[in-house]
Amino acid sequence: MPSPRRIRLLFYVVLAGVVTMLFFTAQQRQSRPADTRTLRDFYGKTMGAMDKARGASGGGGGGGGGQAVMDKATGDVDGDGDIDEDDERLARETSERLRAAEQKAKELANAKGPNRPDPPRDVIGVGSSAEGQVKKVGAGADGAGEEVVESEEEHEVEVVLNGILKKAPVIIFSKSYCPHSKRAKGILLEKYVIDPPPFVVELDTHPLGRQIQDRLGETTGRSTVPNVMVSGKSIGGGDEIAALDSQKALAETIRTYGGKAVGVTERFAGNGRVI
Repeated sequence: MPSPRRIRLLFYVVLAGVVTMLFFTAQQRQSRPADTRTLRDFYGKTMGAMDKARGASGGGGGGGGGQAVMDKATGDVDGDGDIDEDDERLARETSERLRAAEQKAKELANAKGPNRPDPPRDVIGVGSSAEGQVKKVGAGADGAGEEVVESEEEHEVEVVLNGILKKAPVIIFSKSYCPHSKRAKGILLEKYVIDPPPFVVELDTHPLGRQIQDRLGETTGRSTVPNVMVSGKSIGGGDEIAALDSQKALAETIRTYGGKAVGVTERFAGNGRVI
């Protein structure tokens, strides 16, 4: 039988081994700290939202409340004493359940709410900007006509062109470098006094110049510049304006198309008098 002295010696040896093992284990844990801040914050927010939802619906009992608060604060959802993959999995499942519950609540609220908007699949193609604007072509007095869908760009060009045509009774669509445009502008702006003065649009500097010129080609049959319009009607280009001027018919043509909305006189007669 071992003597008491040997028993004490063996006890001290075992105790020293245990202390040494605990010391190295603690060192390893300190050298690899787990950053649970993000996970802890996520659990805190998630469980807080669940508590609010239970409070709003009258749910939630008193039993186990202290432990639930502790678990939320530490991020230990399954209560096993540490934060591991099980806690992350439970967090994902909880988040998915919350999203599903929120979506279901929205659907129920929309179903009960009056005057709710139509689903997108029911409105696409019915006057939506995504599919373009609907307009009637060749509509008569009864409003009948062919309905066509114009693109967003076509609609913008039409709006801009209509705005230009309202600037003045006489509109000169020109290009700053075009010699025919310069000749037409010289006749209309220098040889004649037109009231209100003609509005000049230089298509080569306008942001929608190319598109406006194409639209004028469709509506007036003249796709080149200059294009002189009076009250929305084209009276010609550079050659036509020069011919009307040489025939002493330009002023009368402008009066005919413009009516009372425009006044026009020749600036100088052959004897130097204003007429």
